[in-house]
Amino acid sequence: MFKDKDPRAGLFAAAAKPPAPGLIAEEQLALFYETDPQQRGEGWKSWYHRGNNFVLAYTEAEPGAVLARDDQPDEYVVYLPLGSAGAVIETDDDRIELSGNTIAFVPPGTSRVTLPEGGAVARLFTAVSQDLAGLASNARAYGTPRSHIPPFEAWPMPADGWRIRHYSLDVPNESGRFGRIFRCTTFMVNVFPPQIGPRDTAKMSPHHHDDFEQCSLTLGGSFVHHLRWPWTVDMADWRDDKAVSVGSPSSLVIPPPVVHTTRSTGEGDNHLVDIFCPPRMDFSQKAGWVLNAADYPLPAQ
Repeated sequence: MFKDKDPRAGLFAAAAKPPAPGLIAEEQLALFYETDPQQRGEGWKSWYHRGNNFVLAYTEAEPGAVLARDDQPDEYVVYLPLGSAGAVIETDDDRIELSGNTIAFVPPGTSRVTLPEGGAVARLFTAVSQDLAGLASNARAYGTPRSHIPPFEAWPMPADGWRIRHYSLDVPNESGRFGRIFRCTTFMVNVFPPQIGPRDTAKMSPHHHDDFEQCSLTLGGSFVHHLRWPWTVDMADWRDDKAVSVGSPSSLVIPPPVVHTTRSTGEGDNHLVDIFCPPRMDFSQKAGWVLNAADYPLPAQ
């Protein structure tokens, strides 16, 4: 996944500090490929998996299927993976036809995502959409609040107002830039270029986050997520290391402050997407990393 030096190395060093006790939570895993969907509609079936602040909806659709949202409270994400046949997104004021390998941000209100040729699509909603949060396979896992994760706050809306914004993921690699990162008011999504074959085990990137979750969505190939719970001064926090093997499609939510790193294991193309809700400030402050930064302002500081 990385070359000789991980572009995040400076961020890892800046964030290093002893973890506080009492912050331990378990990882949240969803293997869509071997479980029944939580919801079915006309020509589609959807699996839901949630984190503290968000809900991931993975959908497999037949040609002509429509995924509608009425009175959507905030901006959401539509991710059309590489190989997708595309979609049509409509709001009361806008209509956009999209090809595959595209990410789109859909404004609040009424909207429809139509898949003329069917296929797979991932959508991301904040937990403000309580109707979807309640459908998640792991909805009960968040009955106890994660007190060390700050309350969710959306980032500022674009200066020119709401509209469907969409971006091709056909972006060339660039030395010193990490992945292909896009953000909106509610999410940051990092779509990695396909990893061909197993990752070099001599070039891993273990790190942790102090106060936010990471969701890793796999839509092709296979991976192993390596997780290590830090030793705090309280032995009640201690856990055995885990190596979570997943195929595709699947989703893993990694809680803070668990140390983690992921390696591709499939012989062909391995597709991984990292998701954060709300957007990450550290990535946003790295010049050139967020590819649509001009469209979405930073919060006032």
